[in-house]
Order: sequence, then C-alpha cells, then structure tokens
Amino acid sequence: MSAAWPILLVLGIALAEPISRWLAAASWAERDPVGALVLWQAIGLAGGLSLLGAGVTFALAPLGDGLLDAAGALLDGRVSVLGPFHYVVLAVTVLVAGWLLGVLALITARTLRARRKHRDLLDLLATPWPTASGAHVLDHPVPVAYCLPGPRSRLVVSAGAVTTLAQTELDAVLAHERAHLAERHDLVVLPFVAWGATARRVPGMAAAQRAVATLIEMRADDVAAAETGPAELSAALRAVAGGAETAALTQLSAAITRRLARLDSPPLPLPRPARLAVRLAAVALVAVPTVPLL
Repeated sequence: MSAAWPILLVLGIALAEPISRWLAAASWAERDPVGALVLWQAIGLAGGLSLLGAGVTFALAPLGDGLLDAAGALLDGRVSVLGPFHYVVLAVTVLVAGWLLGVLALITARTLRARRKHRDLLDLLATPWPTASGAHVLDHPVPVAYCLPGPRSRLVVSAGAVTTLAQTELDAVLAHERAHLAERHDLVVLPFVAWGATARRVPGMAAAQRAVATLIEMRADDVAAAETGPAELSAALRAVAGGAETAALTQLSAAITRRLARLDSPPLPLPRPARLAVRLAAVALVAVPTVPLL
C-alpha cells in the first residue's frame, strides 16, 4: 500500500478541483444530462474514497499490500510495526470521515425538518386541485410551481400560475415537477450540498453544486418536453421564472437563460457510443480508488 496512497491523494485532489471545474464547464453535459449526473455521482464517490483512502493506506501500509491484508494483520494482533505517526494519520482520517458523514447527516436532518414544516403549512393553506391529481393550489398571486419531495410529496402551483398559464403550459409545469419527484432529484443533489458545505473555499466544489442543480433541471425539462412539447414548457418557464426565487427548490432553478435557450433550440443528443463512454467512465472512476484500497 506504500505506493497507493500518493496516487489516491493526487486523484482525490484532482477530482475535487480541476476535474470538477472542467466538468462543470463542459458543454456536452447539456446533451446528456443523465450521463453527466451519473458522472458527477461517480466523481463525488471516487473523490471521497480517494482522499480518505490515501490516509488509510498510508497509515496501514506496514501491515500489507491492501486493506484485506491489513485487516488480517490487525485481527492477528500484528500491530507492532505501526509507529506513532501511523496512528496519528489513521486517527485524523477517521475524524475527517466522521466529520463528512456528520455534515451530511446534519444537512439531511435539517432538510427533512424544513420539508416537514413546509408540508404541514401546505396542508393548512393549500387546497387540492381537482383537475390535477396530487397537486395543490396555493393562494398567491405570483405564478409559481414547485414540488416538495419525500415520502408524502407535494406538487404545488400558485393561484397566479393557474390564472396566468394556459392548460398546456400548466401540464408542462406539472410534468417537470413530477419528473423531479419520480427520479428523486432531491437525493441526487443532497450530497453535493453537503460536499460544498464542507469545502466552501474550493471553487470546484461550488461549481459541482451549481452544475448538478442545473443538470437536474435540464433533465426534468427533457421529461416534460417529451410529454407536453418544448414550446409549451418554454412559455410556462418564462411565466413562472419571476416567481421561482420564492419556491422551495430555488437552488434547483438556476441558469434559467440556459434552460430557455436549450428548450428553444434543443441540442443534438450525444451519439450512443459517447453516452456509453460517459457511463463507463463513471464506473472506471469508482473502480480506480477501490482497486488500490483492496
């Protein structure tokens, strides 16, 4: 493992900063939002494995050529070869891992608590919309539409949206929000919110969070456009864009201009070989730090 930890450390740093900034600026991602989101998930997982794995492999290097050998040595009580510095590095790595998991748990708990309070308020203030299954109408003049994910999800449109939008546009908005709920986009973005909170001063982390938020919206746009038509969704998006900042999913409503341009002039999808290559790259990214660890 003595040769593995420098590789893991370099890979982790590269994924957190230059590679994340590169992918956030890559124009091809708009042509394959699903593939780009899969790749972002792989970058997050591989980055965490690499940075934490670098500490673990350095600390346990005297015990063997992999974590399996090290685990066997620990079970046999052969720990005398570990020096004080190895224990310090191992302890720091465990603390960092605990901190990262703790931040994720804290943000998840806060998010769930906020959603529960929001849902309770909606149950008091909003009324079921008889013409749209599962949707609720909130008495507010600003045209707004959003979803509240979770086991008891809610689709919400404002009275302003109902009176402003045509029926086809309302259908497009609802299809967009249902795509968020069906594909659990809230779970996709949550790790990046936590990741960004732990490394606010790393530009790559901030770029990753913004990119994932935009790609999620583009994916929901694609689903809605396929169901109702891009022109209807574009018109609806223009109408509700002004009220988006007051919605529950404001952080997922970035880059309105880019989304409108994409709906008005849809880009050609990536060729099938390129889409396959993106997904294989995601698998390879996760495998790269896993193999040296084992």
